[in-house]
Amino acid sequence: MRRPTADRRSTNRAARAGLASLAAAGLAGLLMATLGAAPSQASAAVDNAACRPDGLYQTPGVDVPYCSVYDTGGREKMGADHQRRIIGYFTGWRTGKDGTPPYLVSDIPWDKVTHLNYAFGHVGGDNKISVGTDNDKNEATGISFPGVPGAELDPSLPYKGHFNLLTKFKKQYPNVKTMISVGGWTETGGYFGDDGKRVNSGGFYSMTVNPDGSVNQAGIDTFATSAVDFVKKYGFNGVDIDYEYPTSMKDAGNPLDWQLANGKRGSLAKGYAALMKTLREKLDRAGAADGRHYLLSVAAPSSGYLLRGMETFQVAQYLDYVNIMSYDLHGAWNKYVGPNASLFDDGKDGELAAANVYGTAQYGGIGYLNADWSYHYFRGAMPGGRINVGLPYYTRGFKNVTGGTNGLWGTSSTNTCPVGSGLTTCGDGAVGIDNIWNDKDDAGKESPAGSNPMWHAKNLEKGVVPDYLAKYGVTDTALQGTYTRNYSSALVAPWLWNDTKKVFLSTEDEQSVAAKADYIVDRGAGGAMIWELAGDYKWDAAANGGKGQYVPGSTLTSVMYDKFKAATPYGAVRSTTALPQQTLPIDVSFTNFALGDSNYPINPKIHIVNNSTLTLPGGTEFQFDYGNSAPGNAKDQSGFGLTVIKQDNPGPGNVGGLKGTYNRVSVKLPGWQSLAPGASVDMDFVYYLPVSTPSNWTVNVGGTRYGLKGDLTRGTTDGSTPPATPPTTPPTTPPTTPPTTPPTTPPTTPAGCAGAPSWDAATTYATTTKVSWKGHYYQNKWWTKGDDPSLSGAWGVWSDLGAC
Repeated sequence: MRRPTADRRSTNRAARAGLASLAAAGLAGLLMATLGAAPSQASAAVDNAACRPDGLYQTPGVDVPYCSVYDTGGREKMGADHQRRIIGYFTGWRTGKDGTPPYLVSDIPWDKVTHLNYAFGHVGGDNKISVGTDNDKNEATGISFPGVPGAELDPSLPYKGHFNLLTKFKKQYPNVKTMISVGGWTETGGYFGDDGKRVNSGGFYSMTVNPDGSVNQAGIDTFATSAVDFVKKYGFNGVDIDYEYPTSMKDAGNPLDWQLANGKRGSLAKGYAALMKTLREKLDRAGAADGRHYLLSVAAPSSGYLLRGMETFQVAQYLDYVNIMSYDLHGAWNKYVGPNASLFDDGKDGELAAANVYGTAQYGGIGYLNADWSYHYFRGAMPGGRINVGLPYYTRGFKNVTGGTNGLWGTSSTNTCPVGSGLTTCGDGAVGIDNIWNDKDDAGKESPAGSNPMWHAKNLEKGVVPDYLAKYGVTDTALQGTYTRNYSSALVAPWLWNDTKKVFLSTEDEQSVAAKADYIVDRGAGGAMIWELAGDYKWDAAANGGKGQYVPGSTLTSVMYDKFKAATPYGAVRSTTALPQQTLPIDVSFTNFALGDSNYPINPKIHIVNNSTLTLPGGTEFQFDYGNSAPGNAKDQSGFGLTVIKQDNPGPGNVGGLKGTYNRVSVKLPGWQSLAPGASVDMDFVYYLPVSTPSNWTVNVGGTRYGLKGDLTRGTTDGSTPPATPPTTPPTTPPTTPPTTPPTTPPTTPAGCAGAPSWDAATTYATTTKVSWKGHYYQNKWWTKGDDPSLSGAWGVWSDLGAC
């Protein structure tokens, strides 16, 4: 998603998708009266833990009021007629003041949507969230809409603009939640000043990562604190982060940001994780104080190229839900003509075929430029209900297309690429009447992209010359040729083909949206996210005094609403099999990812830390699931014997959609490698297409299966273990009398600390072991016996882990 360029009137998102070699860039205090009064201190205690969504991180020591938003099944409460989310992005710049069709808060189908994301806020030069200077020209907080029925401001509020109307309408529709969305394509690495010109401040890149590559925690803290204050001040329910993109892939995101971002690629994922964790914790603490849960979401890429450089998207644990930008899968950033947002792969994708994705054995024939693949990517780490599938209410298109079937899977290329795109060869994007929602470069020249609201595409399809063309700068208003609708049920993708002009426009309509809504229901997904609401349409019949053309409306949103209102509840459980109820504090993380194009095959280390009180003997078996966005051919290079023991999608390929959800893995500690309390081990993990963080872990200790505490599974209990060899019989008699006097001398050996055994001079420590001694924890680096940890020093056998 993107903020408009200097004229502040367009909504294109430049994107480049391709895992093989093509750089990708897809989209790729709420007022107390509005939210309701906080519960009184005298109200009955609420078991908030029962409402926590499966897999969602909870800030330690904070009683997060999940039950204010979720039910006891961990599902979001959205009203009786909303079993799935309908999240619409509302863009602040379509005010109609330039004569183009307006789209105001009063135009939103409030009875159909569940969430609204305001686009956009940005990271200011002071690292605080901002929507610009608060004055009478500010779209968000300062302007008014005189003479527009339904857009009268609420005079009781201390701010005007779109925010005033959002709060006003929320009073009428209390089940609808609003989010402030921060970033976007053009405001990830900077922001628009009051003069409409972009300020290259560094944005997310500078706020999260210092020039030396370290995490900028001070900047993150400043931003997160300001975000909490912002949602309270303007009546939002939470924060949506649209950071494009914290990936290690070179030349990803807006070309204007490359000079800064490319130098920080190795640190962006770490900064992103720190940002999301900090936001989650500050929102949790604010929510506990206010008696309401504040939401946190992100707009996430669907491009396999970008996701390859985002490690395993380990920030998923901090999010209430993720909105997948499952669009911009094909467009004029390269020559391959295809759908903007196909649901499935058909085995014929021209871009993938050119990169030999279908013919490379390691990929398993899996086509990854479709919404189904991206849904399965995130499903590996999250329940279906915490994932929303993106839908575009805009087109992508090419001109001078050759080959293909009515343009589909043909090609279109040019060496005249948009200024500032960073491209020397690109697709030949449609222009003029086929590109009214266009971007412009600094010189005001149109960027070819075939980008239009869906209502304009419907006018082209119907052969209507609409009345708004001049307002968009279109001088040649005559229609040439016929725009014929085509539809692929294999892809779930419609498009318009003008054989006279050789123009291909990828569209959405009632048929494709209905099919995608059915998919969301069938897969148990949380719902749909729309970029952007202003592109939806309705027919304005001349017979009823209308214009006899398509205009902004709510036809597509209504199709989704009708599909969702009587649907079954969404999937609220991550695992597809029963997991143990008891867990152990064994921590697992994925580290040491190679950067960018060097990250193939994808080969991180699985870092396992035994924070339990048990020693895990050699041969201990771990099992986990990874999403079948990657084929079931993962392996290890550490001699741990990693084996894929179950494949929901045995392949080959994924034509028509991936089957099931997971690949399940078994891996065992080598016979010689025990893991004592406090000890850790690393294993090389190899796979070939991106996956989100593997989940649903189990560990078998002495015949007892446990889950892992860090998996954040709902309803589990701490499985802290008793001593390894408890007495077989109780004492026959209790002591007859307690000692009448204390010992005359203290013990000669200092007592140990909780969580680790005391060091014993007579014990041989052959494997890495955590011990306690003289008020500190220590861990040995190699074999040792009789070496006093307190005398080891920095270069000795024992590492001092700090006081206990």
